[in-house]
Amino acid sequence: MKQTLKKIASNQIFIPCASLLLLALFNLIADPSFFKITLGHNSDGNPVLNGYLITILDYGSELAILAIGMTLVTAASGGQDISVGAGIAIAGSVILRVLCGSDPRPSQLQTSLIVAFVVAILVSMAFSAFNGILVAYFKIQPMVATLILFTAGRSIAAWINQNKLPIISAECDKTFGYWGTYIPGIPIPTPVFIAAISILIIMLVLKFTNLKLYTQSVGINPKSSRLNGLNPELIKVIAFVILGVCVAICGLIKVSRLQTINYSVVAKDIEMDAILAVALGGNALSGGKFNMWGSILGAYVIQFLTTTLYKFNIKSEALPAYKAIVVILLVVASAPVVREKVSKLFKKSAKTDSKSEGGAAA
Repeated sequence: MKQTLKKIASNQIFIPCASLLLLALFNLIADPSFFKITLGHNSDGNPVLNGYLITILDYGSELAILAIGMTLVTAASGGQDISVGAGIAIAGSVILRVLCGSDPRPSQLQTSLIVAFVVAILVSMAFSAFNGILVAYFKIQPMVATLILFTAGRSIAAWINQNKLPIISAECDKTFGYWGTYIPGIPIPTPVFIAAISILIIMLVLKFTNLKLYTQSVGINPKSSRLNGLNPELIKVIAFVILGVCVAICGLIKVSRLQTINYSVVAKDIEMDAILAVALGGNALSGGKFNMWGSILGAYVIQFLTTTLYKFNIKSEALPAYKAIVVILLVVASAPVVREKVSKLFKKSAKTDSKSEGGAAA
């Protein structure tokens, strides 16, 4: 029995699964209506599902997409990108700029959303590549390197639209809002499908390419990986570029939800949630081996926690404090010293049990 428990506890996704179970039990005891899902209608009369669980799936999907790129960056570089919130602001601003042109209240779009989204992806990849180059080639610690964009990114986003707040009204293009809300006739939020497609793509990439192997190798020991014919610097830059694509996707979802943008507020503090999702997924923040499913599950757990806190009227200003406590607990629990002591306790307990069984048999 103890061996089985040890095996379960040593599994990398044990922490996010246990956290999810604890949150579910807490809400089930505190208020069972938390799990109630109803079918209603939006302002356009289309059927939509409502409930806290739908909110978790909806907003957790953004975080899951971001966690994909953050996991690769963490594994390859041994650090985290704290500029993703600012990057989302830039990507969203680029999309609105390309669609609206110089008119912040256009009567018709200047181009198609596909073109605007591709431009946003390219811009986001360029900024992420800049971060990656600082980390890989100039050997700057990732948090310090990304602090540049974290500081200047939202100002750049405002500059792109000349400090104006473009608005794409329903009269201008009704379909623009579908990407962040609901497609008519489908009661499930569109971001859930976008996240599912993103997850499917990254899983296929990790399965049929050597990206996972190379990323882990560089994260564990870049010198050894170089001796084995890899280019550690290039792998790190690729990880940052993939994160850039994830940032652009989140940027599209954010501006589609609001059909406008608020440069100082959009995706505020989302970098903390993304980093926490990676940690909650059982991944070492120092890099190396990673479990993508763990990070994705961790993202939805973080949104579960956020939704729970909002439900119990916790002020938004206090949310980072609660999440900081979770970060501390996770970092301590995943520390090598703590894991080693827990492992020794299991071994000691197993030896004691075997001696007791031996004595009983005698």
